[in-house]
Parts: sequence; C-alpha cells; structure tokens
Amino acid sequence: MNTQRHTPSKFERLLRAFMASPVEAALFIPERISGRHEYQPRYEPDPDWEARLHRWLAVPWPCPDRAKLDLLWRDIASELQAKGLQFGRQTYGEYSDAEISLARAAWCAVLHQRPSVVVETGVARGVTSRIVLEALNRNERGHLWSIDLPHLFEKNLHTQTGAAVPNSFRGRWTYIEGSSRRRLPSLLRSLVQVDVFIHDSLHTCRNTRFEMERTLTVLAPGGVMIVDDISTHQAFFNFAQDFPSLETLVCPHSDRVASYFGLVHKPTK
Repeated sequence: MNTQRHTPSKFERLLRAFMASPVEAALFIPERISGRHEYQPRYEPDPDWEARLHRWLAVPWPCPDRAKLDLLWRDIASELQAKGLQFGRQTYGEYSDAEISLARAAWCAVLHQRPSVVVETGVARGVTSRIVLEALNRNERGHLWSIDLPHLFEKNLHTQTGAAVPNSFRGRWTYIEGSSRRRLPSLLRSLVQVDVFIHDSLHTCRNTRFEMERTLTVLAPGGVMIVDDISTHQAFFNFAQDFPSLETLVCPHSDRVASYFGLVHKPTK
C-alpha cells in the first residue's frame, strides 16, 4: 500500500484557493505577476533608529518602557507555546510572527504617541496586535483595526488567527477579514484619520505601495507608519524618494542579516 503523502502542486493550491474565495484568489494573481518587476534596493540601515524614533515622538531616550516590552515578549511566547503553537520565523505557513525590533517600534510608537486610531494589515497569530493592544490598554485610550486575509492555501491555520490576543483586550480591537486591497480603502474612509499604521500583510511591492499611499492620505500630522519586510522589493525606497517631505528610517531586523523594516514620520509642520 502506498502511504506517501501527496504534496499539492502550485496549480492545485491555487485551484483550492479559488474554490474557497474566488474574489481574493483573483486579487492575489496580479500580486504574484507584479513580483517579476521587483528588485532589491541598496539600503543603509540606521543603527540609532530607536533614538531617532523617540526624537520623532518627543520622548526621552533611552526608553524607560523598553524593559516592559521584553517581559511582555516572553509572556506572549510562553502563552503561544502553551497552546501548542510555535513562535518566530516561518512558523505560520511560510509567514512569520513579528520579531523583537519591529515589536519595539510598534510598542514605543503606540505607547508614547497615545494614538486614538491604529490600523494594522496582517494579523496571523496576532503578536503585533497584542503588543499594540497592550500599549493602548496602558494608555487607557485608542482602538486597533486589523485587516487580515487568512492563509489562502492552508486552511488549518485559520483557527490560529489572533491566538496571541486574549479576550480581555478585544474591546479595543476590531478584526476585519479580507485582503487590504478589498478592505483598507473603505476602512480608511470611515476612520477619516489614522495616527499609527502598521503594514505586515502581503509583502509585494505593488501591495506595500498601495497600502502606504492610501494611508498617507489620512495619516495625522505627527503620525507614524511601520512597514515590515522592505528588503525584498523597492516600494519603501521609491516611496521615500517620491515623498521627500516625510521623514524615513531603515531599521535592521534583529534576527536576520540584511533584512529590514521601515519607519515613516509625517512632521507636524
């Protein structure tokens, strides 16, 4: 008897995705095609990005609240592991949870800016979502809207969406299922203004640029964008060149060489 497990081909996986969600699967195809035109720009990361972020936010550096995030980070990892879930790079299909440097950027941006409106694209297990919600809860103000398309090709992962977010924090959280291409424009219209935006959804140049441009139209003066995984395509690089009035930073990930996320600050004047 042949007990060898069948591995679905790319065509079979795409066919299954079309059957499960025809609209989202159709929107996914141009993103894959656009990847043929992507290239890796040469970035010079700023080793002092945390100090500069705190200057943007007009708060002291070194940050007195950094140690609190380190404790929270360990708690999140322990809670996920207690649920039988792995934590880290490429443990959510081919995707990853946030790493600690990105987490620090989100923690400090939300904790110090005291935003009313935070928008996030990409949730997966909700590690970044949890960090944002912890900061909002400490501030005793603000709300997080998160847009996420559950994994198109691995349905078994759908039950893990937002696993890091406990019920006690969900009063400040609105989860919107679907791709950012479908859901972000209407959400931004309804919110009118966004204080902090976090891109961690599909990391194609086309999708990243789409999210950044749409959000910029409603980004509040003093607002911050956090853009993950800018290393593999030119979206952040070109965006920074096209909008020179904005302040930008290239920040190194803590767990990968030549892997970066970006920060954008809209000056108040």
